[in-house]
Amino acid sequence: MTSSHIFTSISRGALAVALTALAQIGAAHAQTEAPAASGEGLGEIVVTASRRAENAKDVPVAVTAIGGEKLDALNSSGLDVRFLAARTPSLQVESSFGRTFPRFYIRGLGNTDFDPNAAQPVSVVLDDVALENPMLKSFPVFDLASVEVLRGPQGTLFGRNTPAGVVKMTSAAPTDHFTGYASASWATYNTVNAEAAIGGPIADGLSFRVSGLLQRRDDWVKNDNEGGNAASELEGYRDMAGRVQLAYEAGDFKAVLSGHYRDLDGSPRVFRANIFKQGSNHFVDGFDKDHVNLDGYTSQSMKQGGGNLRMQLHVDGLGTFFSTTGYEKASVESTGDIDGGGCYPYTGCTAGQLGVGSFDSNTGGVTKPEEFSQEFRFATDDMNGIRLQAGTYFFHQRLKYNEYAYDLAGNRVSAILHNNTNENIGLFASGEAKVTSALTLRAGVRYSHDDKRDTITLDPALAASSISSQLIGVDLPLSNTAQGSNLSWDVSATYALSPDVNLYGRVATGYQGPAIQDRVTFFSVPSVAKKQTTISYEGGIKGAIANMVRFDLSAYYWNTDDLQLTAVGGVGNSARLINVNKAVGYGLEGNLEAQPLDHLNLTVGGSYNFTEIRDKNAFVAVCGSGMCTPTGNTFVDGGTTYSYLDGNDLPQAPRYIANATLRYGIPVGDAGEVFAYTDWAYRSKINYFLYSAAEFRGRSSLEGGLKVGYKSNHGYEIAAFARNITNQIRAVSAIDFNNLTGMINEPRIIGGMIKASF
Repeated sequence: MTSSHIFTSISRGALAVALTALAQIGAAHAQTEAPAASGEGLGEIVVTASRRAENAKDVPVAVTAIGGEKLDALNSSGLDVRFLAARTPSLQVESSFGRTFPRFYIRGLGNTDFDPNAAQPVSVVLDDVALENPMLKSFPVFDLASVEVLRGPQGTLFGRNTPAGVVKMTSAAPTDHFTGYASASWATYNTVNAEAAIGGPIADGLSFRVSGLLQRRDDWVKNDNEGGNAASELEGYRDMAGRVQLAYEAGDFKAVLSGHYRDLDGSPRVFRANIFKQGSNHFVDGFDKDHVNLDGYTSQSMKQGGGNLRMQLHVDGLGTFFSTTGYEKASVESTGDIDGGGCYPYTGCTAGQLGVGSFDSNTGGVTKPEEFSQEFRFATDDMNGIRLQAGTYFFHQRLKYNEYAYDLAGNRVSAILHNNTNENIGLFASGEAKVTSALTLRAGVRYSHDDKRDTITLDPALAASSISSQLIGVDLPLSNTAQGSNLSWDVSATYALSPDVNLYGRVATGYQGPAIQDRVTFFSVPSVAKKQTTISYEGGIKGAIANMVRFDLSAYYWNTDDLQLTAVGGVGNSARLINVNKAVGYGLEGNLEAQPLDHLNLTVGGSYNFTEIRDKNAFVAVCGSGMCTPTGNTFVDGGTTYSYLDGNDLPQAPRYIANATLRYGIPVGDAGEVFAYTDWAYRSKINYFLYSAAEFRGRSSLEGGLKVGYKSNHGYEIAAFARNITNQIRAVSAIDFNNLTGMINEPRIIGGMIKASF
């Protein structure tokens, strides 16, 4: 029996156990639970974009919250955090590392860099702790109270590296009464998605919550290459995670101690050589999503653990003192066949054919980020319409990672060792004043200072390797440093047209600290980019009508100076960090939620996002293979084709995003309801790189889901579901240094689920 068959048997056994547990939990704890579309109106959405719990319409920030049934449906088929892409206005998420390295973009601002030390302008905040390293941002989404997407600079209250926005995730908290749930699903490719949580009181003032997740999928892509080092089947994974929380409350003191852990074993991103027709962004004839031809090592694993301690003490007549301490650590191994092929022209294959690499490239490494952060914050009580906040922040990161390269025979021929440190300190203050019964003004300021150091060495065991010397174009060891300081600020106004409708305007600045690009393989030279700064202007209207319609509409314009960009790929698969003079973006965003009929809920969201690089002197090398078709302003120097960047869209910045959900329930007596829930997300075309090329202009994408089932008033739910229901396959990113290599989205997944909650 193969290991795949063994694991499939184990997974089916685990699913059977989970289903049995569901029945037991439901029988023991069934209580009345109203269906989601009960006809009682929409209620209000509470968000924490201002670091206080407020009605979303009162917050002068463009924010969208996802929770409850919508979050469950989107995450029903074992997907990772990338399922959030296009699910709110202006949000894009993608990865060239699979489940371990998500890259976020808001309003077009993001970073396509694939190095472990890459800085991103979108911060991911989990339970009030900012996760800096991109790999730490991949922690699985489960047992959350909500996901909030804050668009635009959030530099005052959330710190540096937030000029594009924040994705804020909040775990379901311990409660003073017993509550919990268990759910399990089984779907295409033996995809299992099982979650459970239970919590309640332990003693007077002490409560707990324990939650866990298992996601797994069989390998479903067959590798047709029989003579190499790659796995014979790919794209499977087993991802387990858990969270334990203890909460204590005594009078005016509250504390939550939380710990979490993740263990992932799976496949790296599958790269597919020459899947694009030359001169076109369509797939070549013969492309088959179920087959690849790889010969290099393919492996990926991740162990991640961490925790946080959040404490608060309220002093009557004064305010509340907050302390948030966070610690996170991970070890990630990922090795991929970067050329995406299993044979080459010098082995007798025809260049440019599907599954044929221009030359072999098999790289990987081990990354170990470790982060500690401490924030102290004080927030006053309401003082006759005035509320103030102030605090300090400290962050320390130690990042070690090794880059490995292998030859065609599978021998390790290069090992580059990196040792990075990154420190940030911040001082911030903000305030708001209710000037009149209708007008509220807010303002804030934050000082940030960054200090980064990077040291690069070569593994002594390979220092004499002739291949290593051919791959590295600088003398090692080598160190680089970067320092930067900034003063960020924001001012805003909210005006109540009525008790249910508000106008708002906001001007805010954001800051991304200086960055170090320390890639030295393929003759890359380390580079340092100075800080980038953003100023943003936005205004909008938010409100509700008769508790049956909720809406928000915003318009914005941002300008970023010294934008940090990474030119990746090109002739030698190099990576070069650059600052361009500026980039601009502007657009419109909107959300609408309505309950036009009892038991019928509708949501619609969308955005128009224009981005443009403005620097007449900036240019990058185009594809190294020579097979792509550049469509921008190019020139040739020394036999290499370069493309000017002025006027180009930012990469991974779709012009249009739209999403919609529709839920309808039919009551079944007093027992529950039969329901149908569908969701759809659209994004328009995107550029994969800084330059434009016919092959690397990603086609528009429309993905939908459907869930149909029965939900009882006693905590049971059983349903069938489908994700990517039309089975639309699109390339979502690419690699340009070797050939026309692309990566694709998730295929259609169909399955069933059962859930019990109390």
